[in-house]
Amino acid sequence: MLNLGIISAWHVHAKDYVRELRESGKARLCALWDENPRRGRAMAAEWGLEFEEDYDTFITRGDFSAVICTSPTTMHRELLCKAAEAKKDIFTEKLLAPGLAEAEEIAAAIRRAGVNFTISLPLRTSPQVLYIKKLVDEGALGRITGARFRRSHSGVSDRWLPDYWFDTSLTGGGAMMDLGAHPVYILSFLFGAPKRISGLTSNPLGTSSDENAVALAEFKDGILGIMETAFVTFGVPDLLEVYGTAGSVFMKGPELRVSTKTLDGLRLKDASPLSLPPGRPSPVIQFADACESRSPSPEYLGLEDALVMTKMIEAIYQSDKTGRTVEF
Repeated sequence: MLNLGIISAWHVHAKDYVRELRESGKARLCALWDENPRRGRAMAAEWGLEFEEDYDTFITRGDFSAVICTSPTTMHRELLCKAAEAKKDIFTEKLLAPGLAEAEEIAAAIRRAGVNFTISLPLRTSPQVLYIKKLVDEGALGRITGARFRRSHSGVSDRWLPDYWFDTSLTGGGAMMDLGAHPVYILSFLFGAPKRISGLTSNPLGTSSDENAVALAEFKDGILGIMETAFVTFGVPDLLEVYGTAGSVFMKGPELRVSTKTLDGLRLKDASPLSLPPGRPSPVIQFADACESRSPSPEYLGLEDALVMTKMIEAIYQSDKTGRTVEF
């Protein structure tokens, strides 16, 4: 069984990973370090773990060989480089780092150490998204001309996000840095890295970080992609649309609708076994399996995927700040 340490309980998904790993029976959780000792002790007690206050002592412990990093994004470079140097396999929340220079430094440390790396890009495991990628790759929609993805929620407008979520010294950014990672990694999953990208952000309800954001990118073969996100919208499911010269596909939550020149208005829902590929295990379960089998990083969840996403997010903020399109 894989033995794991937890790097920080800061991220809102930290509890989800603990629960999922325990329910899977694939890992034993050994210890927790947290940059906030008070929170760390409380969460260690709740999860039944040993709390280690000193990070250098924590990361060199011999009772675990892998770590789950759910720390503030701006701390990733220091924490993950030390984890790699200590030969710990690494699973991390997105983004890898607030900017590309830091992300490349982390990647270099991971490559030098030869440890397993996985980043959490959960929609790349979804049957619906895998089905859409299959349509795109096989040319079932003809030549792709455009795409759009939106993920948003009401975390600011309904006041359920924690206050620390707006401290950019910890997060590195707001809605685009957090939720915006999903549209960014979905469109790059379908079409690769873009050729150029522009972005706009705003904070209509007045928090200290962006609450509303949109980006426009040109991908290969002239494909134009729109990436939308917000903390200030209510009741919007994930929305993905891909348009081609011979057909289009529309995803609304778990429901798919495909319109092509041969199949008009076909509706697919909830991973129909007749048409959708099987979903993949969640990223954290794929990580545990890869560590146990000493396999390479899971497909679509590796270092290059993390670096492309970081580069795109950084470019969106740069474009918003300068008013200029960023060329890749």
